[in-house]
Amino acid sequence: MTITKHEQILQYIESLPVGEKISVRQIAKEMGVSEGTAYRAIKDAETKGYVSTIERVGTIRIEQKKKENIEKLTYAEVVNIVDGQVLGGKEGLHKTLNKFVIGAMKLEAMMRYTGAGNLLIVGNRTKAHELALEAGAGVLITGGFDTEEHVKKLADERQLPIISTSYDTFTVATMINRAIYDQLIKKEIVLVEDILTPFEKTAYLYVTDQVERWYELNRETKHSRFPVIDQQLKVQGIVTAKDVMDYERDVLIEKVMTKHPITVSGKTSVASASHMMVWEGIEVLPVVDEYNRLQGIISRQDVLKALQMVQRQPQIGETIDDIVTTQFLTETVDGVFRCNITPQMTNHLGTLSYGVFTTIVTEAATRALRLHKRGDLVVENITIYFIKPVQIDSVIDIKPKLLEIGRKFGKVDVEVFNEGTLVGKALMMCQLIERQ
Repeated sequence: MTITKHEQILQYIESLPVGEKISVRQIAKEMGVSEGTAYRAIKDAETKGYVSTIERVGTIRIEQKKKENIEKLTYAEVVNIVDGQVLGGKEGLHKTLNKFVIGAMKLEAMMRYTGAGNLLIVGNRTKAHELALEAGAGVLITGGFDTEEHVKKLADERQLPIISTSYDTFTVATMINRAIYDQLIKKEIVLVEDILTPFEKTAYLYVTDQVERWYELNRETKHSRFPVIDQQLKVQGIVTAKDVMDYERDVLIEKVMTKHPITVSGKTSVASASHMMVWEGIEVLPVVDEYNRLQGIISRQDVLKALQMVQRQPQIGETIDDIVTTQFLTETVDGVFRCNITPQMTNHLGTLSYGVFTTIVTEAATRALRLHKRGDLVVENITIYFIKPVQIDSVIDIKPKLLEIGRKFGKVDVEVFNEGTLVGKALMMCQLIERQ
């Protein structure tokens, strides 16, 4: 199997030891490629989490974090979050932190809370910088202050970064907390790569196989849909029972397969894959890498199980949707939902934002549908007929009305009232997925 120069560079970068510094010129020279090719590969490596680029420091090979540790930041990530300047200890930027300590206390008390793998966030207190480094912790100096040369030297010796930022301690703590929170939300999102049947367990056909091979796989696996690949493992098509039905067994698969099938990457969310499968009426999706090489498959059953699992799990991070739905009060007797308009749900004018209005409509319509139909649903279309300004701290009533509901389709009219006045009206159409 041939691989491109881009792939070769990525493999080379991945093979480098954690903490190694790289540059476009160095990669171009090492791999015998143009600087443009090297630059694109390094940017791709950064996207994949192999390296991190820091201003005035350069690009450093970092440890790729597993999903269960995604909320743990590296010193390099902290530098980028706080727009920091690295004063010393650049060799340790790839290291992962396990705790943040805000040094707003006496020195002795501060050191009791500071240990190896921590990051001490403190102002212009040179002795605290020194003691933290000796304890095995990195240091983030707030207020734009510098530190003494012997402290920088100690940071280099211990390979523990000492970083300076112009922000104050409160702002820095807020920025880091927000970054961790965002990571937690990402951690909760189930991706295709989390549920796929991996390549080594995937039944597939080659374009050069004959229809007879489809029948063999069908007998072995009891499945009827298989991805079709070429010698480079690139997906060329998909073949189903319907495709082979009218053909002799010695006909090439290439002649009967459906070409250019819809595929997904491992980083696609399961929710997106679900929507795609429902929208296109697909039972199986090939999972490919950026070069269209087969990585595995996901089935509709895989997706449904994953979605049901997500619904049962406790949520840690809080998205905009979570903020909105937590304001929903219990349904009233006449099928009307009530919702408080909090500051987070408004726009810069202090009125209900259009995006939140859409979420409110979707949530109310979804709850109404679930009273009549078990299972999951995928929103197909939302039409907002009109929306009037709704002030902050208002309480609105949402009245969903089922217009049509079938085995696989639902249509809901939603009216929104504020103090008895109609302030919004929308129509939601969706496809229903029966749980199996």
